[in-house]
Amino acid sequence: MDKMNQAFEKMKMLVGMEVEDEERAAEEESSLSFMEDLNRNCALTTKQRFYGFAICLSAGLACTLLSMLVFFNPIKFGFTFTLGNLMALGSTAFLIGPQRQVTMMLDPARIYATALYLASIIIALFCALYVRNKLLTLLAIILEFSGLIWYSLSYIPFARTMVSKVFMTCFDTEF
Repeated sequence: MDKMNQAFEKMKMLVGMEVEDEERAAEEESSLSFMEDLNRNCALTTKQRFYGFAICLSAGLACTLLSMLVFFNPIKFGFTFTLGNLMALGSTAFLIGPQRQVTMMLDPARIYATALYLASIIIALFCALYVRNKLLTLLAIILEFSGLIWYSLSYIPFARTMVSKVFMTCFDTEF
């Protein structure tokens, strides 16, 4: 076995590779984060990205619109509405890649909006699937829709500031 390793080392030297370089490369490869590994394995062509985006967004919008058919059954409505939101959110990962999607979601400017939106999705699914209380599910869906709007506004410059000022002006109780 030693002779085999020595032969490999000699071959590496002949090619111009150093033994330590390979060990360093192996360490770097093993230390790749999950998102870098995911991006490396998700190499899609531009056409495939657009198809994935269109299919995922269409399915998400279809679920969201179909949820209106079961509006009076908040449990089914909560599940289908939330599933549609998750598909629509995931569709953008096809366009910009999952790593950039997560990076943008965790940007300091929108970390709170992301946390609110994701927490409201979890609460809505919990109320719809586990608690099965219509009133709680309806309140969770209202919270989820509000979180979706606030999260979406975080991508438009000054939109959240403008909406906040409008609400402060509309609900100002001082005369």
